[in-house]
Amino acid sequence: MIEIKNLTKTYKNGSIAVTALREVNLNIEEGEFVGIMGPSGSGKSTFMNIIGCLDRPTSGTYILDDKAIAKMSDNELAEVRNQKIGFVFQSFNLLPRTSALKNVELPMIYAKLSSKERRKRALEALDWVGLGDRVHHNPNELSGGQKQRVAIARALVNNPSIILADEPTGNLDTKSGNEVMGIFKKLNNEGVTIILVTHEADIAQQTKRVVTFKDGEIIKDALNIGEEMNSID
Repeated sequence: MIEIKNLTKTYKNGSIAVTALREVNLNIEEGEFVGIMGPSGSGKSTFMNIIGCLDRPTSGTYILDDKAIAKMSDNELAEVRNQKIGFVFQSFNLLPRTSALKNVELPMIYAKLSSKERRKRALEALDWVGLGDRVHHNPNELSGGQKQRVAIARALVNNPSIILADEPTGNLDTKSGNEVMGIFKKLNNEGVTIILVTHEADIAQQTKRVVTFKDGEIIKDALNIGEEMNSID
């Protein structure tokens, strides 16, 4: 599904060039559940931005579903983001004065679905994440865990093949974080590919594969099998 070859990203700050990614190579198959780890400044967020078609690499190749992302126009990238990728963020990114239902409907407005279809899908998604009784609540009436479940429902409504989650448990207590991880596991068991950035080792251990970044490079790529980590050559 995802094929990364010699991916490099360099940012210019005046006359200073900062390299965030250095010739990264990585393949992710359909249906995988991959955790991305690394300290601040390791390149993991830059990597996720490129995977999510929010940024472009300076050099190298990113192939998504057999299509070269670098050759796409901005409009084509926006279409890929809307149709193929669901985003879940640490800060939830919900509209504060808008109900859970309307927040979840938002991506479908950009996809130009009818209001009837938007409402139907949004209600189904909220019910799926266990919030069928909170559809008319605004974010300030919800707990952190409930807000993140609304965000997950929003990420699901266009039936994406990939969910990108950036520190999705970072603002949650342990119980809520584990509940959110349970939803991701359920999604993955239904065939959705999930790529999750975290700095929490216990969260990474709940994924099926952990890729560790340091100084813009992948220093470890390992399968999670029980509590053991088996390196992939």
